[in-house]
Amino acid sequence: MIRNGVIFRMEYEKNIRGVIFDIDGVLLDSLSIWSDLAGRYLRSQEKEPEPGLYEIIFSMSMEESAAYMSEHYGLGLSPEDVVMGLEDMLRDFYYNEVEAKPGALELMRFFEKKDLVMVAATSSPRDHVEHALKRTGQLSYLSGIFTNAEVGSSKSSPQIYDTAAEYMGIEPGEIIVFEDSLYALKTAAGAGYHTVGVFDEKGEPDQEGMKENAEIYIKSMEDFPESLL
Repeated sequence: MIRNGVIFRMEYEKNIRGVIFDIDGVLLDSLSIWSDLAGRYLRSQEKEPEPGLYEIIFSMSMEESAAYMSEHYGLGLSPEDVVMGLEDMLRDFYYNEVEAKPGALELMRFFEKKDLVMVAATSSPRDHVEHALKRTGQLSYLSGIFTNAEVGSSKSSPQIYDTAAEYMGIEPGEIIVFEDSLYALKTAAGAGYHTVGVFDEKGEPDQEGMKENAEIYIKSMEDFPESLL
């Protein structure tokens, strides 16, 4: 069904008791830093990034992209020094710059009124997101934060969701997972969780896949159909 541009297939006769939020692209408007981090760093070194730099280094690790920039741009720095510079810039972005996604805080307040338990599951460093969420006023709504690094697997595995569900004491079928990437959304759905696909212009390129696979698909956190709860 499509209502006001929102696609939803979820039958809310079910008892929804918990929510698992992805953070980047869902709670925080942070995806832009990942596509522009290398360019920001090069400009800080008074180097002009080449066209298509993000596409060139997209599949590289941070260490590999640092080595590429060090050599290709003649920075006179070791790859290790470049990695440190990139990490400092990334930390500064989360600590001081990133903002909440529009509507995210209001939706968390709504869920709190509905007595839903909320946690977050992220691939980003805990320190970064905790500082950002505290600054944006979102941290206090979360009962816990789970990271891929601490759980020991990516979102290609449902382990991070299952760990969060166990922590909440809630069954997967009673939990909604908000994700902005298709592979993570499919993982959650395959493990029995309800799913909300969230659009972000800097995020998942296969939005048709998101629409086809999400139980609810929204262009903005402001569009979540609260009447379903």
